[in-house]
Formats: sequence, structure tokens, C-alpha cells
Amino acid sequence: MTNTFPIQEILLNQVQIPNKLLASYTALGLNEIELAVILQLHRFLHDKNDFPTPSEIAGHLTIDEKECANILRSLIQKNVLEIEQNENDQQRRSEAYCLNPLWEKLFTKENHEEEQSDGTIFILFEQEFGRPLSPFEIETINAWLDEDKIAPELIKAGLRESVLMGKLNFKYIDRILRDWRKKGIHSVEQARNSSRNFHNNQVLKKENPQKRDTSFYYNWLEGED
Repeated sequence: MTNTFPIQEILLNQVQIPNKLLASYTALGLNEIELAVILQLHRFLHDKNDFPTPSEIAGHLTIDEKECANILRSLIQKNVLEIEQNENDQQRRSEAYCLNPLWEKLFTKENHEEEQSDGTIFILFEQEFGRPLSPFEIETINAWLDEDKIAPELIKAGLRESVLMGKLNFKYIDRILRDWRKKGIHSVEQARNSSRNFHNNQVLKKENPQKRDTSFYYNWLEGED
């Protein structure tokens, strides 16, 4: 009597992964660790575990729970992962991870360079502020992108301008972006010209140098991002 190899069970126990994800994840501003977390999330969702804990996910990776939690937060900031609020027939609420934003990015005709730029905005802000962004700050950036329809590169230019002025806070950045909007400035090149003229005038009036080395940020006025 021969043993039957359970091929059917093996085939039914597969998790399908789009080839486009493996080919395009870097274009979405993702790294290999973030990809691994996404793949584990995809597997958990396939197994009907809609809201695995960072500890459960990290248990299948080489990262710890804290790092996993940070990566999940980063994926939400990059708009490739979201948390849905569900309610059952007994009106009990529950949360569930959803990867639809990722699939939409992969299978729409949006420009990959713009997608990558959206994701790296949050990273750039955290690097400049030297800390993780608060939920309110994340919401503010998303509002600039989604509600005000401000180009990602223009938001980055606003951040650079605030650093150049030594006023690194969200209220000042928002003021810069609103001022540019009033002036009809919608491109980085227009923002450079406006800021270059402003700073040229300031040089004539000011003699006190900035405490922080802003030479890198002066480069953006010359077209070097």
C-alpha cells in the first residue's frame, strides 16, 4: 500500500502574492523589512486573523515586537496599510488591518515616483524633527496631500524653508504653504524663486547668522534637492 502525498492540501494552503509587489515595492518607498511585515500580514489575513498583534507578527520574523509596531505605524503613514473599524450584528466593534491601499497603489496607473515621494514625506519630517510624528501631525500632512492637493515635493520645500528660517514647527510650515498658495505658487521651481528673492532681501537686513547649519537647505534654492 502506498501513501498518497497530500498535494491537494498543500495547494489549498498557499498564500498568493502578486509578482508586482515583489517587483515594485521599492518604487513604493518600502524596504525589505517592511515587505516582510506586509507578507506576514497578508498571511494572517488569509488565515482569518484580521488584527494580529505586533508580537504575533514579530514571532515569524527576526525583529522584536517594538520594531514591528514601529513598522506597522510607518506603513500606515505611507498609506499602504489602514485600520478599519468593523461592527457585527451585536453592534460590537472590532478593528482589522486592511491592505487595500497597497493593492490600489500597485494596480492603478499612478506615477510610481509620486507614490514614493508621498511615503518618504513622513520619513523626512521625522528625521528633521528628530522624533516620531504625533497622530495630529500625521493627519496634518495627510490633509495637505489629500484635501489641499499640495504636491509632495512642495510640502518638502515648505519643510526645508522652515528649517532655513529656524522655525521648525507645523504651524509655520502650514503658514508657508498657505502663503505660497495665495501667491499662486504650485511648483517647487516657483517656490525656489519666491524664497530666493525673500532670502536675498533678508541678507541685506540681517547680520545675525542662523545657529543651525542650513547650507544644505540653501542648496534647494539652487535646484539641488
